[in-house]
Amino acid sequence: MRVNKNFKISLVASALVLLTIISCKTPDVAKRNENKNMPEQFATVQDTVNSAKISWKEYFNDTYLQALIDEALKNNQELNITMQEIEIAKNEIKARKGEYLPFVGLKAGAAVDKRARYTNIGAMEANTEIEEGKEMPEPLQDYNIGIVANWELDIWKKLRNGKKAAVNRYLSSVEGKNFMVTNLISEIANSYYELLALDNQLLIVNQNIEIQSNALEIVKVQKEAARVTELAVKKFEAEVFKTKSLQFEVQQKVVETENKINFLVGRFPQHVDRSTVAFNDILPNIVHAGIPSQLLKNRPDIRQAEFELEASKLDVKAARARFYPSIGITAGIGYQAFDPSYVFKPKSLLYSLAGDLVAPLINRNAIKASYNTANAKQIQAVYNYEQTILNSYVEVANQVSKISNLEKSYNLRAQQVEALTASISISNELFRSARADYMEVLLTQRDALESRFDLIETKMQQLNAMVNIYKALGGGWN
Repeated sequence: MRVNKNFKISLVASALVLLTIISCKTPDVAKRNENKNMPEQFATVQDTVNSAKISWKEYFNDTYLQALIDEALKNNQELNITMQEIEIAKNEIKARKGEYLPFVGLKAGAAVDKRARYTNIGAMEANTEIEEGKEMPEPLQDYNIGIVANWELDIWKKLRNGKKAAVNRYLSSVEGKNFMVTNLISEIANSYYELLALDNQLLIVNQNIEIQSNALEIVKVQKEAARVTELAVKKFEAEVFKTKSLQFEVQQKVVETENKINFLVGRFPQHVDRSTVAFNDILPNIVHAGIPSQLLKNRPDIRQAEFELEASKLDVKAARARFYPSIGITAGIGYQAFDPSYVFKPKSLLYSLAGDLVAPLINRNAIKASYNTANAKQIQAVYNYEQTILNSYVEVANQVSKISNLEKSYNLRAQQVEALTASISISNELFRSARADYMEVLLTQRDALESRFDLIETKMQQLNAMVNIYKALGGGWN
């Protein structure tokens, strides 16, 4: 497996650039020391090929694995829950947008009112004639219908900034979904390769049981010929029983891994179809890490943190605007009369227009607390952004190193397996000719089994590293 050697060299340069970017974007939150004098060797980029740009269907060429991932992207419950969170964030944008537009409504009402006779209003109504010779009705009814409106003039952009913050949180939720897709794909791929490894371990156990059973028969023949004691027979029997018990342990792990995949795919426990290719013959993909700055574009969690940071900056602006006066306008037009037959006559027409100016004066503690909270959340978002970037670089650097070391480790373990496999037949021949005791045969078989298990484990780690570097680079979601 091959990775871009320039990645580690470019790592320092990109980190310096990122700290400068963060400092420029949030000068009112946290000041950072800028280092604009980068060494010349960090300023040039030689290889921009990045495996994260490859779609997951091309990166994982196993058709069984592709089918599992495709089904998971449709049925995974956690992913579907996240999709609904995106819908919630989208509706929040609509709600915030509606706050700075005029509220217009249709109003209609009916009422009846009986005033006491010996009051000023009651006396006036008793002496008032609607028309000549027609007194005011008692009790007095009231009917009205009209249009009412109110509007807060967003001169300080308090409401608009709230809407922009909602937009950034919606975009953040979309990136959160993309990050979940990346994690889901990598988790299924790792579990799938673990399942293939367990299948091969089970095959090795079965082969070893056969070898040990044959050795046991040889020991029994040797005992009949009085060349070994009953102790040797019991030792070989115990080793066969131990290996058979290991067989059931591996089978249980197979069931659990299958059900883990079924859960991720969103279905009930069932058999998982998988490749029957020899596990050690699977070759990891060639990986191109590209340059570190590409993580800013590829990693959804970095972009998610960036949108959260932008939303927190807008929240601070909106909280600051609450200290300023708010201007509101209310208006209405309609008809009102004490009798339904008079409602739509010209003399029943009424309208109103009013404006008000309200500024916080005393007891502004709640506003101050909200403003301080918004500032604290903004600083928190800055640290979260920095932490996300740092974590992404650490993940890639670890996986790049792991790929290289595992490749060397696998080659050495393969040689170990070859040597120990050959030693099994040698120890059996020596035992038959009485040139080796039974403990040497047992230890040789045990070492060979462990070495083959270790080889499978190393191959699985290689494939997991291939998956994890793809995830760390930000691949899968696109």
